[in-house]
Amino acid sequence: MARSERAKELEAKQKAEAKALREKKRNSDNPRDWGTFRQIRESFRLTSQVDPQLKWWIIVVIAAGVVIGLVLGLVLGSPGSFTWIWGLVLGLLSGVTASLYILTWRTKKATYLRYKGQPGSGEVPLSMLNKKKWTSQPVIAFTKRQDVIHRVVGEGGLVLVGDGDPGRLKPLMATEVRRHQQVLYGVDVQTVIMGDGPDQVPMEKLTKYIEKLPKALDTVQVEEVKSRLKALDSMKSAVPLPKGPLPTNAKGSRRALRGR
Repeated sequence: MARSERAKELEAKQKAEAKALREKKRNSDNPRDWGTFRQIRESFRLTSQVDPQLKWWIIVVIAAGVVIGLVLGLVLGSPGSFTWIWGLVLGLLSGVTASLYILTWRTKKATYLRYKGQPGSGEVPLSMLNKKKWTSQPVIAFTKRQDVIHRVVGEGGLVLVGDGDPGRLKPLMATEVRRHQQVLYGVDVQTVIMGDGPDQVPMEKLTKYIEKLPKALDTVQVEEVKSRLKALDSMKSAVPLPKGPLPTNAKGSRRALRGR
């Protein structure tokens, strides 16, 4: 009898914990806790604020899919058959799938527009890198005017990304290059300045620029570089984030965009 009571108490406790977890996820502002439909809804809402044409793109794409599917069903089906129904369903599914690709594309574009020009906005394209191939560390150094340097490590090597005024970044970048070369022992430290000027990489092209870098390190070397960087960072006092509109709240829309 006592064992049965304990079992009931345990079951009740487990149900209460599961309910609390569901409630926590329901009220969470972390996209990782959201369901697929909420992620899509939030992506649409945030993107629509910057891109009013988004809803028309989606309507046109879905409508086109339905029309094409219906026409194919009527053309390929025999007289009196219901092939058009299957064509209609497949067209609708194809239209919805295509609209999700449109949403992803427009959300990326809107995210760039929303944060371009803000201090630390280089974190946005770096967060869109393939996480299996690249590891990014935002704001490893900065100036008083909120010019910052981000760091990326992957098979393409180690890249320091300057984000701000090129003139103010030049001495800071040179210092960071020397600091990293002291522990990397022969691994090249590449640099790039994000911007729209000569010899700079625009924000919206930075992700592709880094991912297209030729392979310079194998998997073992990448892990060794990460280990050395960890030791390097531990030798430096914790870097306080500069005051200002760093786009930390961009993470929600970016994760929702990726569906994760």
